[in-house]
Amino acid sequence: MGIFDKGVQKTKRSFFEKLSRAIVGKSKVDDDLLDAIEEALVASDMGVDTTLKVIDSLEERVHRDKYVSLEELTGMLRDEIGRLLDISVDKDETVKPFDFSKKPYVIMVVGVNGVGKTTTIGKLASMLKASGKKVVLGAADTFRAAAVDQLTIWAERTGVDIVKQAMGSDPASVAYDTVKSAVAKGADVVLVDTAGRLHNRIDLMNELTKIRNVMRKVIPDAPHEVLLVLDASTGQNAFQQAKEFSRATDITALAVTKLDGTAKGGVVIGIVDQFKVPVKFIGIGEGADDLKVFDKKEFVDSLFSTEDFR
Repeated sequence: MGIFDKGVQKTKRSFFEKLSRAIVGKSKVDDDLLDAIEEALVASDMGVDTTLKVIDSLEERVHRDKYVSLEELTGMLRDEIGRLLDISVDKDETVKPFDFSKKPYVIMVVGVNGVGKTTTIGKLASMLKASGKKVVLGAADTFRAAAVDQLTIWAERTGVDIVKQAMGSDPASVAYDTVKSAVAKGADVVLVDTAGRLHNRIDLMNELTKIRNVMRKVIPDAPHEVLLVLDASTGQNAFQQAKEFSRATDITALAVTKLDGTAKGGVVIGIVDQFKVPVKFIGIGEGADDLKVFDKKEFVDSLFSTEDFR
């Protein structure tokens, strides 16, 4: 079983069961069948707009190519979903999650509380440390003691440096100290945690802008990445979070967690399509090694592998 197979198992089973029921006894594509496919896509939380885009494209191709079999239909779906995810990869279909030509490479991590933001940072630190990179963590979520404590545990576990201040300290001050420390230590990557509150968009925008501005006093083009962490199991709520954070700051990449525990994996496709931001990392379990660099081809192949449905 490939690394993505377990991650999309529930989504795949839900989608294919609905698709199989729709197709049984059919000899051609008709409106009922397309409606059933539409229902299956919406149920996977791909989102209505993206689903309608896929259905419209399927209708065009069916009229042009003349649908014959389930295999051809799934092939068309695979093509359409792959096309929607094209923003996630370079032309050679490889993902380049870090730009080590910039040193240190500064990543500001954003997302609401409870999506696995701090854990994702810890897993990224583990991934980078294992590849021989020097990492510095910044505990700029100073409004939540648990966030600082959790990040400290990850720093100790992975053997990377962490910069933190007292509870309630100015998050921008922590971010500034983190970047300054990283430069002094010759670090390769900086990961800055931020507060996950959406109580007031203006406050959020002001705070993230302030963090960005103070980091630029040390490194003029920092942060090089603004990584939004989303929980796949929240489905449509993840769309709302992406919308709010996109308004507050310039999101450049996504990390999608808890994909293995949900049948709503279509949210990955919908958010990429709607926000034109690539997925760079995907969480498929609780272990330190269960955060993977996103591979569009492998994701689509896993979603459409039919070995579990013989």
